[in-house]
Amino acid sequence: MGTVFAVLAAAGFWIVLGQGATENASAASLDIAEGKTLYAENCASCHGAELEGEPDWRSPGPDGRLPAPPHDETGHTWHHPDSVLFDYTKLGGEALMAQRGMDFDSGMPGFGDRLTDQQIRNILGYIRSTWPEDLKQAQAERTKADSGAN
Repeated sequence: MGTVFAVLAAAGFWIVLGQGATENASAASLDIAEGKTLYAENCASCHGAELEGEPDWRSPGPDGRLPAPPHDETGHTWHHPDSVLFDYTKLGGEALMAQRGMDFDSGMPGFGDRLTDQQIRNILGYIRSTWPEDLKQAQAERTKADSGAN
């Protein structure tokens, strides 16, 4: 029952996140090499050196938090528009949820105090660069729909 609740809560916060998020990675050119380095320095300790995520990432741990998900094609990162990924990375899970009126702490820290907006975009660009073309296209369509573009 707890696992079902955690999965539903996670799905719900991703739906809420997609509404009103503000940043779009296509707004600036990306430095994929810098993104890869910054990912290794800031993200790999939780999300894995190969973007593989933590084991059993879909099941809450003893603290009720979901482990860090993979950012490769096996995870759900590509399911979300750029704006959601940016805001989640910059603000962190708990702060972004509080901003949206939800009491949920995913355990994801905010990196806005350690990384510039461009560095966050570069990390997300690196992550996207590892996906197969069909997933890149699917995520680009979600980003386009989120931004209201036709």
